[in-house]
Order: sequence, then C-alpha cells, then structure tokens
Amino acid sequence: MKHLILSTCASVLALSLVAGPVLLPAGPALAETAAPALADDRGIPTLAPVVERVSDAVVNISVVSERPAQMSPLYRDPFFAPFLPPMPPEGPVERQMSAGSGVIVDAKRGHVLTNNHVIQDATEIRVSLRDGRSVKAELVGTDPATDIAVLKIPAEGLTAVETGNSDALMVGDYVVAIGNPFGLGQTVTLGIVSALGRSGINPQGYEDFIQTDASINPGNSGGALITLDGKLVGINSAIIAPNGGGNVGIGFAVPVNMALAVMEQLVEHGTVARGRLGVAIQDLTPDLAEAMGIEAAGGAVVGSVDPGSAADRAGLRAGDAILAIDGHALRGSADLRGRVGMRRPGDTVKLDIWRDGERQGIDVTLDRLDAAATSAAPAELAGLTLQPLAPGMPGYGTVEGLSVVAVAPRSPAAQAGLQPGDVILAVNRRPVTRPEDLAAALEAASGNAVGLLVWRDGREVFVVLPR
Repeated sequence: MKHLILSTCASVLALSLVAGPVLLPAGPALAETAAPALADDRGIPTLAPVVERVSDAVVNISVVSERPAQMSPLYRDPFFAPFLPPMPPEGPVERQMSAGSGVIVDAKRGHVLTNNHVIQDATEIRVSLRDGRSVKAELVGTDPATDIAVLKIPAEGLTAVETGNSDALMVGDYVVAIGNPFGLGQTVTLGIVSALGRSGINPQGYEDFIQTDASINPGNSGGALITLDGKLVGINSAIIAPNGGGNVGIGFAVPVNMALAVMEQLVEHGTVARGRLGVAIQDLTPDLAEAMGIEAAGGAVVGSVDPGSAADRAGLRAGDAILAIDGHALRGSADLRGRVGMRRPGDTVKLDIWRDGERQGIDVTLDRLDAAATSAAPAELAGLTLQPLAPGMPGYGTVEGLSVVAVAPRSPAAQAGLQPGDVILAVNRRPVTRPEDLAAALEAASGNAVGLLVWRDGREVFVVLPR
C-alpha cells in the first residue's frame, strides 16, 4: 500500500554526498493535460511566447545552512570517549545545501519572492539568474505563518513578472508552473487550477492554497504559478507525494494576493503585523445552516466574543453567523481567520452577518494580534490554535485550562475529535493552563498515545490522541 505524505517542495542535498542521477520508479501513465491552442507565427500551438516573457523573472536559489550534527554514541561511552578528538564547545555542526526557486516581483529594488522553508536557517543565499549570473542575496524578512520570504539582490538589468489577481482565479483555469525541480534548472509544466481555498496543509499557519495538477516537484518551492496571459497568481509551496517522491498531480501554491500583502509589510517593517477580530468561531456546516435558517454555502459561527475586543466594540454576539468579509463569501472559519490575518491592525473590515433571521452589515476596526496571546499548538496537536482562557470564552470562571480557538479541517486535532470552544484541562492528568504547560506535558508523556481531559459544554470528556 502506498502512503501519501505532505511535503514541501525544496530539494535538499547534503554537502558530503556525491551528486548522481535521480531515478524514480515507473508508475502508471497519467493523462496529459490538453493545452489550449495558442499558435505562434509558425502556426504551431505553443505556450513558448508566454514562457519566454516570464522566464527571466524566475530564479534558482541555492542555500547553505548549518544544523547540529548527530553526535557519535562513542562520545557517551566512558571507554572510548578519552581516545576521541575533543568535541567543539558548541557541538558538531553539519552543513547542508538546498535548492529552491524564486520570482522577481520588483526589478528596480531587486525584490524576490520565495518560500520561508527554502531559506530557513540559511547562512548563505545565492540567486542564479537565467542569463547565467549568480549573486549573493540579502534576506529582507520572512513570515513562517504564510511560508513567504522576501530576498533582495543587487543585480542590475533585472526583469520582473507582472502580477495578476489570484482572487479572480476559477477552477479549471490553465496555469503554468516554472521552477527548479531537483536542482536541474528552470523547468516549465502545464496544468489547471484543480481547487481553490485549500486549508489543512499547514494547519498552524494562514492558508488559502491554490491546488494545481501542473507538475511540481522538490525544488519547485518558491517558483512561479502563472496564467496563460503571463501574470503571476501563485508561489508554488508544497506537494502531496507517495513515500516522499515526486509529482502525482497534487501541488499547492500561496495566492499572489496573500504573498504581496505579506511582502509589503516585510519590506516596510521586516515583520508582519496582523489584525485580530476577537472571536471564537466554528464552521457553518450545512446542518447548522439549516437549523439557523441560513441559505449560504459557507461561513463561520461565533461561539464567543472576547470582552473589549474589536468584535465586542462593533457589536458582534455569540450565535452570529459571519457569511462574508469585504464582499468575499466565506468558505468556513479557516477562511475568515486567514482573511482577517492578512489585514493590518487598525484596518476596518465589513462583515456580512446573519442575526435574528436576517442578513446585516457590520463594520469592525481590527485590533493587533498579540503573538504571545495566541499560540500554535505543539506538533502532536497540529491543527489547533490555542489561547489561555479569557473573559467571554466558554468555561471561563468555571474551569482552568487552554481554550481551543480554532481547529483546522482534516488535521490530526480534528481527527482526534477536538472542537472550537473545547478547553484542554490536562494531559495524562497533568493540569495545563498555558501553551508552555501543554508542550511540556506532551514532551514528558510516553507511549503511543496521550489522554487529554477536555471540558466541553459543561462536562468533562477524554480525548485519546495517537502519537
């Protein structure tokens, strides 16, 4: 049986390894995507003019990084240790070289968009241009929550890609992926937009992924996803592949609208400040919509409102259903969280809500999201967003623990049965009231599963979490 795993699409090579050809097992033939007929002056259907126009803006990125190397077990043996060379005070370090891709989006200032995971822990970053030049890049800033990073290169005579509007994409639109798979050099593949608004890929971040069947492989990370008119609509980021292998027609790209919003703040401030609404929410499911008499394909139901928050000041109430933000119909709670997270503190957003049997509009001026107040869960609880109990939250004043603010669909936390509004009281009978307590309790736990004591709707339940 083949196991599917989700992986980023950066290609990594250890410096100590000898490079060689990459051989992949043969598999069943996949039906090729039929290209639209774009004839050139030869009368041949081709995408060459579009590719030629944007290829100079797509670059290859080489990264040298350092990480602690595994120490030989002989150093822990009292017999052999005296005969071994002394260990460096900071411990052994292993150098790694990785390859990825990037896209020039501002030729005058030399700004390059790529993925955070491409340049993470880098000690040296070099950008190779299509004309053969190789230049050292400066890291402007990174945003792990969206997996976006911005580089700056000093080269002159750069070509930038024209950016499009990722919000205007439709499922079935043709797209072209350009990148550096397996470190081979610039490669072009064709496909369509398979789905929009995918989430659950990086549950601890902000997600609104474009899914495509254009072939994306390790090394394509940070590369361009463009439309047939040569406009950038996405930054290729991740793939789902069997046993860590290559493309199976399921790739994901960060929408360019999201990437540019992040880039603007990174260039201006070196970091990203995010808006905060101040509500605990859950998906508006078909059953909930029917029960509430709402005719909507998606949305988010407000479970509680933080006292004194932006939502509280604007008059939002528990039980309201948020159907749209700034005219964009919401698919669910993750969509709302992502769109609010892409707005800056102080921005005013218009929410379309359903209350008392009618649709209403409400303006909310966003607060600043405090990174210390809201925390991503440890790896064992991937998909959770946790927050210490605060006034207005379910369970406040009744129990002590950590409030579950959001649960990403299809995440391990969701599969374990955790829900927004739950309060995690203890891990293996060890009480937790802060994210640090939860991380420490999970680290101390042994065995193949841990038991979470959860408060839900006035009663305590146990949730078993496989490890």
